[in-house]
Amino acid sequence: MNTLGFPLLSLITFLPLAGALIIASVRGDEETVARNARWTALWTSGIVLLLSLILWFRFDRTTAEFQFVEQAAWLGEWGIGYHMGVDGLSVLFVLLSTVLTPICVVASWESVTSRVREYMIAFLVLETMMVGMFCALDFVVFYIFFEGVLIPMFLIIGVWGGPRRVYAAFKFFLYTLLGSVLMLLALIWLYLDAGTTDIPTLIAHRVAPAAQFWLFIAFFASFAVKVPMWPLHTWLPDAHVEAPTAGSVILAGVLLKMGGYGFLRFSLPMLPDASEQLAPFIFALSIVAIIYTSLVALAQTDVKKLIAYSSVAHMGIVTLGLFTLNTQGIEGAIFQMLSHGVVSGALFLVVGVIYDRMHTREIAAYGGLVHRMPRYALLFMLFTMASVGLPGTSGFVGEFLAIVGAWQVNRMLALLAATGMVLGAAYMLWLYRRVIFGQLTKPELKGLFDLSPREAAVFAPLALLTLWMGIYPSSFSGFYGASVANLIAQHQAAVQATRQLAGL
Repeated sequence: MNTLGFPLLSLITFLPLAGALIIASVRGDEETVARNARWTALWTSGIVLLLSLILWFRFDRTTAEFQFVEQAAWLGEWGIGYHMGVDGLSVLFVLLSTVLTPICVVASWESVTSRVREYMIAFLVLETMMVGMFCALDFVVFYIFFEGVLIPMFLIIGVWGGPRRVYAAFKFFLYTLLGSVLMLLALIWLYLDAGTTDIPTLIAHRVAPAAQFWLFIAFFASFAVKVPMWPLHTWLPDAHVEAPTAGSVILAGVLLKMGGYGFLRFSLPMLPDASEQLAPFIFALSIVAIIYTSLVALAQTDVKKLIAYSSVAHMGIVTLGLFTLNTQGIEGAIFQMLSHGVVSGALFLVVGVIYDRMHTREIAAYGGLVHRMPRYALLFMLFTMASVGLPGTSGFVGEFLAIVGAWQVNRMLALLAATGMVLGAAYMLWLYRRVIFGQLTKPELKGLFDLSPREAAVFAPLALLTLWMGIYPSSFSGFYGASVANLIAQHQAAVQATRQLAGL
């Protein structure tokens, strides 16, 4: 249903692409082009954010139906159409994408000085791909956007990254592309089986239980790399370490959520029998991710790499919650994805601030920054506490609900998952103590200055969201409550039907 009278989702999706074309057409000397590119990217992403706020205010939270739906004929002879819409499972991820993009533009204002035009174009194209993927209701359209994300992110890492940027970019590209090839085979099988590429129709279509296992494995190959789940996570630390700060923000904030969203949109509703059958396998991988990568994080000497490994651990909580297949688990997983998008993005920006000043990410190079940068220390503490899961911050709600959901499945599962919170506190507080506290003994640190007004403006919305989500979580969970309830009801009905057919 779309009662607005204009194609809102298409505007939000393709307006950044129009901004990228404007930037590409700008002529002049290098300084003029860079200045115009920055302002055009900021204005474009800002307008897209304002348009996306219509979704927040006009979204009907009482229904699980798709809203703001747009349909148009595209490849009619093959049953493929342009179909866009959002429900409770996707609407907040659209908003997360449109919030983080202008923040990344402002964060890169002074730190990116070479090929500024191309850099801003890459980020606007990336925004189009991210938003389009969350809005797509035809799997051909979904697949185009899902894969399209790879290209601008590959360039962002490979052109503006660190010394080993080319290696990291190719590793990121090849890992994600390989998994997506298997997903494409699964989508083709579904198309031949159901005769349509329409996602709502496919959700209602019953796939034969014998085929569900192999389809699940094919989807898993793509989504598990994107999450990333252990042991398919090894591309992530390299990509984060080499990516520019804003690239890390989008990578952790939105791109890691594509895997979790894929499980929600495809695996759980379309393949209910396989989801239940393979849930113990997912639990095992999730627990290993939570504990193992937390221990690896404790051993890191690079700030960015530590936060990258913490992301794998936090996303382990997400996959654990999703496959509990109960209300608390799934709602907790969705909330954790949203919280992680805000908090991990903020933590990478925190690292970017000191990296811009010192040009090193080694933890041992810092210490005693509270004496020179008290405002920075305060914000760093807020996001550290949110990452740890302190009550009153966004990090607590999702982790708590996911563990409650796991408790309903298996108590030992919940206890093992809870060790991730303990280990998370260990490595994040260890990082904070080493960087912020202690005596300011290193001479090179004595010339540091506190947050500039531009940097404070970058952190302000993220700090506000971190506290808002922690203090008033129902203002966010209310968006997806009906959709989660509908997903669980459909799943239970499908599994029950299969059991009846099997005579159980």
